[in-house]
Amino acid sequence: MRAFAELYAALDETTRTNEKIAALARYFAAAPPADAAWALYFLSGRKPRQVISTRRLSEWAIEAAGVPAWLFSECYDAVGDFAETVALLLADTPPAAAAALPDSLAFWIEERLLPLRNADEATQRAAVLQAWSELDQPQRFLWNKLITGGFRVGVSQRLVTRALAQVSGVEDTVIAHRLMGDWEPGAEWYRALLADERADTNVSRPYPFFLAHPLEDDPASLGAPEEWQAEWKWDGIRAQLIRRGGQCFLWSRGEELVTERFPELAAAAVHLADGTVLDGEVLPFRDGAVLSFSQLQRRIGRKQLTRKILAEVPVALFAYDLLEADGVDLRAAPLRERRARLEAILGDGGGAIRLSPLVAGATWEELATARERSREVNAEGLMLKRCASPYRVGRVRGDWWKWKVAPYTVDAVLIYAQRGSGKRASLYTDYTFGVWDGALLVPFARAYSGLTDAEIREVDAFVRRNTVEQFGPVRTVRPELVFELAFEGLQPSTRHKAGIAVRFPRILRWRRDKSPHEADTLDTVQGMLSEGKG
Repeated sequence: MRAFAELYAALDETTRTNEKIAALARYFAAAPPADAAWALYFLSGRKPRQVISTRRLSEWAIEAAGVPAWLFSECYDAVGDFAETVALLLADTPPAAAAALPDSLAFWIEERLLPLRNADEATQRAAVLQAWSELDQPQRFLWNKLITGGFRVGVSQRLVTRALAQVSGVEDTVIAHRLMGDWEPGAEWYRALLADERADTNVSRPYPFFLAHPLEDDPASLGAPEEWQAEWKWDGIRAQLIRRGGQCFLWSRGEELVTERFPELAAAAVHLADGTVLDGEVLPFRDGAVLSFSQLQRRIGRKQLTRKILAEVPVALFAYDLLEADGVDLRAAPLRERRARLEAILGDGGGAIRLSPLVAGATWEELATARERSREVNAEGLMLKRCASPYRVGRVRGDWWKWKVAPYTVDAVLIYAQRGSGKRASLYTDYTFGVWDGALLVPFARAYSGLTDAEIREVDAFVRRNTVEQFGPVRTVRPELVFELAFEGLQPSTRHKAGIAVRFPRILRWRRDKSPHEADTLDTVQGMLSEGKG
């Protein structure tokens, strides 16, 4: 537990890649296999669901710290992070009898945390108070992160696999593949993960996804267009469809098994040969046309798939790569070969599993013209893939590029602000923007990314000087600052005051040249929606 808390602090205190890898390698080289397995579980983004509500934990923290509820709320508002707030309030409480306790991370997870899931409130309260009394401040902070399900630290899974490769001598791409899919942390599993050779009997295991970089330069800088394959950049759910051992599995890029959510794909997959893995995009598809992502969201948000929603929003997998055929891993083969074999498997037929079309263009100018038509087919732009490229692991620069069309933009006025979290907990960095509906500004979108550190400090100072009202952590500010917001799409929504939900809003720039009354109107935004920009 202490070693994992020290690792967390080391990772949180640096932005240097080599320092992060070195800290990870030191930890995995020294940690017992059971502890290393649980550390890897959390570092790879997995977590058990929150076992105790934040409300209960707040009540017990107030009791343990001996502070009034209003002071706890003020501290939480200032710090911005629940786990850190509790750890700081208990900082003067020395750990009791900690020396007699096992320091194993596996002990704290398996014997202390997980049993609380099915415990009654009295048992949970006693266990949490006991843990707080036995741990020092860094370990209390870590424990709070784990018990609330809020463990996050600035390290990617790619860095973790590189550290494990350094410790074990096994290639990082092999480790990345072994980490895909479902697995349970444990000492034996961890030893097998780092074994030189092993028999992998998990027929459901997907491959690590190959991810593209955004293309910001002139595409001509990539060389001759005939060396590249152009496809539509679809706006759906990236997925791998697996047919092995007489079974079908559909994995999302987030390593969520979603087979049951898309029964039409599972039914279609039974016609694939055993030992086939397709990479593609799950898209809403009806009457020969791809629908907007907002239609897919209607299915994603349903707890139960009714006949009505299945009929209204059918889906198809648009496959654009073949990762395995006849049980043979094809990722090292060049894309042109994988594509040819994919075309042979799927042909030009229809159905729920279909070939994602290529976009023709003999010159970059022709491809640029095609790219401008992207939204006509509900795509976000073009994907450019080097014909000679293998299927790599993760986001590797050079072979795959996403050449997106320009986002939609709106000029909006800052109307609300609240503090951020983590390192930004003392600054107002989360903003709500409004557009004009007659003489009123109605909330249109929330955004928190896009400003420089200097601009954030400047906006923070403005918020503090120009607060009109305060509702809990949210401040209403004088409507004076105008920002250009970028977004990918719109859709009608009864949950938002403006009647519109915005997809992927972010701050494009601070419009210091505009006054608030020059900001856009709700009519303008609704016009975008009526033009099909959702």
